[in-house]
Amino acid sequence: MNNKGEPLNFDLQTQSLIKQLTGANTLLNSTISDVKQADPHRISYYEELMKKIGQVRGRPLYYPYIGSGRGNGPFVELEDGSVKLDFINGIGIHILGHSHPEVIQASLYGALQDVTNQGNLQPNKEYFYMLQKLVELAKKGSKIEHGWLATCGTMANETALKIARQKKTPARMIISFKNAFAGRSTMMAEVTDNPAYRVGLPEYNEVLRLPWYDKKNPTSIEDTLRALKLHVEKHSNNISVFSFEPMLGEGGYMPAPREFFIPLLEFCKSQNIPIWSDEVQTFTRTGQPFAFQTLEIGEYIDIVTVAKTAQIGATLYTSAMNPQPGLIAGTFSGSSSALNAGLAILNFLDNNHFYGPEGRVSEIHNYFISGLNKLAQTSCKNLISDATGMGLMIAFTPKDGKKETVEALLKTFFSKGLIAFSCGKEPVRIRFLIPAIVTNQQLDLALKIIEESLLKE
Repeated sequence: MNNKGEPLNFDLQTQSLIKQLTGANTLLNSTISDVKQADPHRISYYEELMKKIGQVRGRPLYYPYIGSGRGNGPFVELEDGSVKLDFINGIGIHILGHSHPEVIQASLYGALQDVTNQGNLQPNKEYFYMLQKLVELAKKGSKIEHGWLATCGTMANETALKIARQKKTPARMIISFKNAFAGRSTMMAEVTDNPAYRVGLPEYNEVLRLPWYDKKNPTSIEDTLRALKLHVEKHSNNISVFSFEPMLGEGGYMPAPREFFIPLLEFCKSQNIPIWSDEVQTFTRTGQPFAFQTLEIGEYIDIVTVAKTAQIGATLYTSAMNPQPGLIAGTFSGSSSALNAGLAILNFLDNNHFYGPEGRVSEIHNYFISGLNKLAQTSCKNLISDATGMGLMIAFTPKDGKKETVEALLKTFFSKGLIAFSCGKEPVRIRFLIPAIVTNQQLDLALKIIEESLLKE
């Protein structure tokens, strides 16, 4: 697919066949339109399949979730015949839900390419069109000029850190926030502020932590700026980058206002510290393509990383941060189907009024937050607190916010047909990555399941 979503190098007969296949798939999945309990005749088979998966991977699945390969919008069918309302979307991968016709069609075009995977040494044209689209989106309000593709968010973040360290060599230290998450590689596990994710790994002691914004603390902004200045004073020229998520992801879905970031970014600029915005999870979900655009801080950004929605990972950067040859490479840049599908998703979001204050992302956010707050004030009083987030990323604290409370509630959600997940610690929160194609009726269904589950537990 090119940057306008047009198929590349396919004759009319092939294009017609792909459209027919897409149409047949859409028709097949159209019957999946509501939550549904499992088929009793498939339960034994399903349980045995789950057991075997647990054995082969060395631990059981978190949820009894094995997809059938079918779905429709926010609904996904499992192998046991049940249908769930999917409000976590593979932790943010499926922003257009399941079996979206434009995504399916783009994937089929990718599957018919001459190669399954494209690479940085031998790419096809989709590689260029994807990079071009990402840079075009990022340029709005920033100085981003270039990009590099990878297979996931963790690898995109690794590339970002390598670029920053090369520019600031021999500086090694990274400034980040408490409760940050950056990925699962050895280095990104170090940047991630969760000891449970690096049990048995060596401690490199190269990450300096800042307190995140606390809306209950009137001196929160000053406190964080003071901590930043102390780190810079102590470590002088040994700081390679300031890395931040525009809203904490795994750390609790706690947003911060623009006023919180500006003093930090201004100070980093005054100290010639590169600024890296980790948008692996926030990308396309905050009301604008990038959260730095939503927060209007793009002028400060030197590097930004994305993944999830894009179906691949990417590191985007200014001309001043363009690395020397040899620093970044890698065999894979993404499968042909992923590159095609990712580009189709970005074009669909860009062309169908999802962004801006009046866009559908903002509508979904306001509708769902309003629904959660209504529950908190009525039937679920004292059972829901702090419903907040950005755009399609929404979370609340249930009851006492303890881990065991949240896990029990998530399993109740799942049994009733709603898939969510946890984030944060002390308190642990329930989070949703809501698909952009959801209807208000489907949001109401989710709110109903939330209400029933809270009152049951």
